[in-house]
Amino acid sequence: MNRRQFIRSTAGAASLMALSGKPGLAAPLRTAGRKATRKKILVLGFDGMDPHMTRQWMEAGILPTFRKLAAQGGFRPLRTSIPPQSPVAWSNFIAGTNPGGHGIFDFIHRDPKTYIPLFSASSIEGAAKTLRLGRWLLPIKSGEVRNLRQGRAFWQVLEDHDVPSTIFKMPANYPPVPSRQRTLSGMGTPDILGDYGTCNYYTTEAKAVNLDLGGARVHEVYVIGNRVDAKLPGPANSFKVGAPESAVDFKVYLDPVHAVAKIVLPDQEFILREKEWSGWKRVRYPLIPTQSVSGICMFLLKEVRPHFKLYVTPVNIDPADPALPISTPDGYAPELEKKFGPFFTKGLPADTSALDNDLLDEAEFLAQDEMILEESRAMLDDELGRFDSGLLFFYISSTDQRQHMFWRLMDDKHPAYDPKLAAAFGDTIRKTYQQADAVLAQALARIDKDTIVLVMSDHGFNPYYRSFNLNTWLKQAGYHRFGNEFKQEELEMAFPSTDWSRTKAYGLGLNALYLNQRGREGEGIVAPGAESEALVDEICRRLEEFKDPKTGQNVVLKAYRAKDVYQGPAAVSAPDIILGFNRGYRISFQSPLGRIPREVLEDNTAKWSGDHMGAAETLPGILLSNQPVQAESPALYDLTATIADVFEAEKPKDYIGRSIF
Repeated sequence: MNRRQFIRSTAGAASLMALSGKPGLAAPLRTAGRKATRKKILVLGFDGMDPHMTRQWMEAGILPTFRKLAAQGGFRPLRTSIPPQSPVAWSNFIAGTNPGGHGIFDFIHRDPKTYIPLFSASSIEGAAKTLRLGRWLLPIKSGEVRNLRQGRAFWQVLEDHDVPSTIFKMPANYPPVPSRQRTLSGMGTPDILGDYGTCNYYTTEAKAVNLDLGGARVHEVYVIGNRVDAKLPGPANSFKVGAPESAVDFKVYLDPVHAVAKIVLPDQEFILREKEWSGWKRVRYPLIPTQSVSGICMFLLKEVRPHFKLYVTPVNIDPADPALPISTPDGYAPELEKKFGPFFTKGLPADTSALDNDLLDEAEFLAQDEMILEESRAMLDDELGRFDSGLLFFYISSTDQRQHMFWRLMDDKHPAYDPKLAAAFGDTIRKTYQQADAVLAQALARIDKDTIVLVMSDHGFNPYYRSFNLNTWLKQAGYHRFGNEFKQEELEMAFPSTDWSRTKAYGLGLNALYLNQRGREGEGIVAPGAESEALVDEICRRLEEFKDPKTGQNVVLKAYRAKDVYQGPAAVSAPDIILGFNRGYRISFQSPLGRIPREVLEDNTAKWSGDHMGAAETLPGILLSNQPVQAESPALYDLTATIADVFEAEKPKDYIGRSIF
């Protein structure tokens, strides 16, 4: 199984079967809550803003609006989740619990019976019944897309008390949980393929994609008579036997003299100069005579000659006609599209894979992310204009994505540091924080005196210097065994060479380690109870003692026992051990899906150079408010309890937080 097969098998293959159940577009747009609340709450969520950099730049006067807000109410580091991954952390905020309550422990979970990795946050199932007519498969009963987070979202609780809410691009809320509040899904929303973002790149130059990074398809094309013929891949056509990939044909006509090209799609054509972005283009994939799927994408003509290079963004779900559920009510996304035109709907829209695979350069990536940020600011302004009661949550992704990709250029100790690029882009992260300050100023200018402001992030940031191959360490430590002891490495996913009859532990996900437990795993050998507990203690101790021979530093700062850190009904599904890495370290790109490379530790030379997989105690997020904050060490789930208290809503019994005021 390779990465693409994993993604397709877990997320995309059945997506079109869900089309027969796709949302109608005629639902009423008013929010469920009708109460005119005396107080309002505005929550601005800046993904990944780090308290250390925020404080440093506030004190330096670079973030004047943040400093003013901190002086007015308060500024605190905000305790994050264990582990500090975005879907886990945002779920703590959404559900008011830790992962033991909401059941999201990592980006990736696993099927204990088969050891196959699974996406943690959502699942998609094909049509339960189909009718075969020749080469066609027609759904009789529609498929289903399910949000796997447990517990009730705070806006559902507010809905019970008639308090209106608008939730804009909340991470870990795909598909949106049932609600009549206005919500638009965020991180986790797939592209039209059902993937989490696959761009297309057309070139006459030999080019390969790093399969560990994925997220891109390179198409080798030929220029014949100044013309390029190509296809834009679409979703698997589940209406056909075998679910073949759908596609839209297009042609590119190159000007024989100038660096200009005309791109011809089936129902439109447009001209691009070299280095020019196209703006949104709508493409429609025919499936059967009565069904098609609409998506939106942008084209960037990178180069006409000597090599032809054309980049196309991942095809986003069309908000005017969503093929999969992305909003509540169903008409909210089309309503926004009518106001703003097509907009980014993919969960994390900045194409980090394209930058990491050298399909976009730093300037092109930033140009794309600037479009995303400007689009968000325009939509924030619109939502603030009708924010007259209840709660408004608004999410900004650029703070997270740019720290991941540009840390290497502000840190000369990073293995991927490049002095020339640093001269041009070394201040990108600082500038991004300044843009966050401008977003905050924009919001503060629109609110009234009765509005409580909460500015938050889900976690902080660290450098990512060295990669840890957890399964290689387990193998060398004797906890993981191959059938062929002379085999040194396994490059395929999901442990095809593992001898489960002699394996005691395995790693799947970004921070998760599981015992091969009898009665739980398909071929488990470790007895539950005393034997498992002793093995967990032993592995935790050895992980915390393990030092990087190159640096002499501990790789794992804290190995958490799940029983010590999770409470709630979902805790039975937790990994046995959660790794909290030391500063500078992270899980490798190979290990999360069950690959076992030869080396335990490697330098990280990727452009993905900042991260947040460390010990939770070292990676708090930020909290600022215009109200005095009484809590000295608030946590994400405390904000959930605070929201309920402000609106005098009865808190669900599984809430574990307390008001910060």
